[in-house]
Amino acid sequence: MRSSGGRLKLRLWQAAVLLAVFCAWHALTVPGVLPPFYFEDPNKAAFFFGEPLKVLGRIWDWFSGGDIYRHLWVTLQETLLAFATGTVLGIAIGIWLALAPTASAILDPYIKALNAMPRVILAPIFMVWFGLGMLSKVALGVTLVFFIVFFNVFQGVREVSPTVLANARMLGASRRQLLRHVYLPSAMSWVFASLHNSVGLAFVGAVVGEYLGSSEGVGYLILQAEGVFDINTVFAGILVLTAFALALDALVALAERRLMVWQPRSGETERI
Repeated sequence: MRSSGGRLKLRLWQAAVLLAVFCAWHALTVPGVLPPFYFEDPNKAAFFFGEPLKVLGRIWDWFSGGDIYRHLWVTLQETLLAFATGTVLGIAIGIWLALAPTASAILDPYIKALNAMPRVILAPIFMVWFGLGMLSKVALGVTLVFFIVFFNVFQGVREVSPTVLANARMLGASRRQLLRHVYLPSAMSWVFASLHNSVGLAFVGAVVGEYLGSSEGVGYLILQAEGVFDINTVFAGILVLTAFALALDALVALAERRLMVWQPRSGETERI
């Protein structure tokens, strides 16, 4: 386990890398800091890649003025609804098909076909079906989240130890008790492994939906900025979205640590 001193050193290195990236960005885009090497006109670099100080200034204006909170709240609602709905459906259908071999065999080619389809192309269809409001963004996010959770749960239930199942049945465990005490614990580690990816995809679904058609949300802000070639606002929106996604992932990691306390840590099983 990493010591507190080691964690602090790691955080300092991570902060140093971030600072170095911003310094390099500033040096490459502000005229006069470095001689031009990509564009003959040094002002073009700022036009195409933005200026970090102006980007940070735009983020500060958003938060200090309060303009961003309404858009963040809309994006958060869409993300959480898509994440929760896709996760519940993925767990329920994954467990059902894992325990129903006949139904699994019948639906297998259709599930694989749907998973292979680029779900982003469904966004215009969902907008026709559900309108430009929140529901169409949630529907797109659900299609992105569902398959990741489904395949992980399906695999987790299928990999339950036959010895554990046999012992539980010998002790008189009912089907419901097997589901609660054997299948679900086996699937939980697989579920949380998938949630780190699925929360990001729920976020992607919400933002892409906003970008393609909406009147609010952070994706809408980026779309409006692109329409007037305001590259600094575009990068400001991207940085806000990135920080937002990292915060959501941190919440999933926190929930995993709280709910998976029963799982042995790395190396503990070898010492038993």
